[in-house]
Amino acid sequence: MIEINLDEITEPILACPNDPDDVATLSEVLADSSRPHKIDEVFVGSCMTNIGHYRALGEALRGLGALPTRLWIAPPTKMDQRLLEAEGYYDIFRAVGARTEVPGCSLCMGNQARVNDGATVFSTSTRNFDNRMGMGARVYLGSAELAAVCAVLGRLPWRERIYEHRTRKACGQRGANLSVSKLSTR
Repeated sequence: MIEINLDEITEPILACPNDPDDVATLSEVLADSSRPHKIDEVFVGSCMTNIGHYRALGEALRGLGALPTRLWIAPPTKMDQRLLEAEGYYDIFRAVGARTEVPGCSLCMGNQARVNDGATVFSTSTRNFDNRMGMGARVYLGSAELAAVCAVLGRLPWRERIYEHRTRKACGQRGANLSVSKLSTR
């Protein structure tokens, strides 16, 4: 049995390109100059996501304009898609220029769509093997919350920026009050 004390986890843990077993904390990744930090594309999808991830993503993006990344959205089911559409989240995704895919595997499986060749990707899927999402793609795996921040910033954020973003949202500030430039220092 493996025991993990969750009180000791103080920051996001990522699976690094391109091996789901190569895990590191966000700070460790950012301290390693050999790992890519700029994010070109973000994928929020896979059967491991739930509708709450898309709602949280939508709230993080509400009121923002065009993103510096290419954002892909693929809910796991058509039922989730219909609910998100009815709740107005697809309008938010369209407003930031997200590409919405048919519910299901999409980029996770790598057989319905592909990222740009050589792209650095942040994904909520469960696998990041070589060339699975695109030729030469370098794929980080992590949480939907971190994916939202990466989509807004176009890079892996310093830990403090994640909590700043979360605090602003928790205090009721809408996306219109968040500018990419305010979040992008450091």
